[in-house]
Amino acid sequence: MDENNLPRCPECSGAYTYEMGALLVCPECGHEWSPATGVSDEGGAGVVRDAVGNVLADGDTVTVIRTLKVKGSPTGIKAGTKVRNIRLVDGVDGHDIDCKVEGFGAMQLKSSVVKKA
Repeated sequence: MDENNLPRCPECSGAYTYEMGALLVCPECGHEWSPATGVSDEGGAGVVRDAVGNVLADGDTVTVIRTLKVKGSPTGIKAGTKVRNIRLVDGVDGHDIDCKVEGFGAMQLKSSVVKKA
């Protein structure tokens, strides 16, 4: 059993998860998730939540909470950037928001790096 009583990683089942703010992190595979969502998202009927636990829906406006690096861009997406009219998708590597970011175009984001505006 885990000595810190935190759940195992839902991606790789690693036992060395730790808390980082409102998220749980797996140092083995790098997966980040909110303890409120748990592993229920895998069933298809899961709910997508932002970094602070608010439920997200299609058409919502969100704010990026930390600066994100973007391949091919020297600046990246700055913290505080508003993203309008999001779509929730079942993306690759935990990217569950499909959107258009002004100045960058269409891309997918992880719900763990945004908060509902």
